[in-house]
Amino acid sequence: MASALRTIFHVDMDAFFASVELRDDPSLRGKPVLVGGEGRRGVVAAASYEARRFGCHSAQPMAVALRRCPHAVVLPPRFDAYSEASAQVFEVFDRFSPLVEGLSIDEAFLDMTGTERLLGPPRTAAEALRSAVRQRTQLTCSVGISAVKFIAKLASAIDKPDGLTEVLPGTELEFLATLPIGKLWGVGDKTEARLREHGVRTVGDLRRISADALQRMFGEHGLHLHALAHARDDREVIPGRERKQVSHEDTYAVDVVGEEALRRKLLSQATRVADRLTAKGIGGRKVQLKIRDIDFRTETRQCTLPEPTSEARVIYDAVCRLLQELELAGRRFRLTGVGVGQLQDVRAPRQLDLLAAVEPPAEARGQRLQGVLSEVRRKFGHQALYPAEAGSNEREGSAGGFTTTLEED
Repeated sequence: MASALRTIFHVDMDAFFASVELRDDPSLRGKPVLVGGEGRRGVVAAASYEARRFGCHSAQPMAVALRRCPHAVVLPPRFDAYSEASAQVFEVFDRFSPLVEGLSIDEAFLDMTGTERLLGPPRTAAEALRSAVRQRTQLTCSVGISAVKFIAKLASAIDKPDGLTEVLPGTELEFLATLPIGKLWGVGDKTEARLREHGVRTVGDLRRISADALQRMFGEHGLHLHALAHARDDREVIPGRERKQVSHEDTYAVDVVGEEALRRKLLSQATRVADRLTAKGIGGRKVQLKIRDIDFRTETRQCTLPEPTSEARVIYDAVCRLLQELELAGRRFRLTGVGVGQLQDVRAPRQLDLLAAVEPPAEARGQRLQGVLSEVRRKFGHQALYPAEAGSNEREGSAGGFTTTLEED
């Protein structure tokens, strides 16, 4: 078991996207609100707690959510508003601890070890943090406290919304014992089904299975599950974890058919990814293509570029090469996505070859042009200087289904 000397907070904003919408439009308070795409293939990105009482939840098809709650208010996502609120939340986190590990736009681990003399006992510090978040953003968050990292995350979900749960050192096994096995990290649907075949319903049940038996069942993953069931998690809070990928996906209300139509979608997505990479001064070498057809067959392909880039045309060309590897004939597609990984700072000056020509290399000229285009779109909207080849209907928000903008950690 992890040392009781550690104090770890997991802070999770409550129904984040929906809560931002309720904050910005008080007339929505008390109403069931769904954020997401309203089209035939729309997906729920967030559901207010009023909507959750009807069985609505994130990642649910919007059509299903509206059958359960037909009077819900459906709002399109406003990612700029959510990003702004997230930045404010993380500013508060930074005031409480120098060790902040962001997991997503709306949750983070904080290592609060050693802050007692400054901030008081963990529960007192957590109350102060929740109050500071509310004062800065007019939003609520829930906090889990534990000496064990993954238990802090589990604890933050116990008393939502606007809750605080502390698992005191020495009580970790008691806390875990009655939790459904599906709550344990790393237990997906297939693992849960297999464990249930062996009579495992709770984490306490899992503890009765030996490490050797779990290893025979699941390999190394079985040993991981055995450790978690016994509250062993020695991972530290890793501050400033670098994002792994910047990507953009669209789920379409109308099927995409044919290579030409797919290319238009991919150019639109490559442009959006490039704009976000450029705004952050980063580029990447790994380019990924993702497509899903109407039979829910999902395929991904990726390649590695010789140099990191944030240039839309380079990203698009790479994605088109990947597209050539896939069988497209006779298929209709409901989702496409473009991602860029292996990220690094592209603003740092590179060593120049003294014998090279004075003219900067082509990739440097392309990056400068991309910077100008991205800045124009930032100031005047996404449609400004938009690639004509993408088509007039490929502007942001035109998917008719659901748009997902990701910065994965």
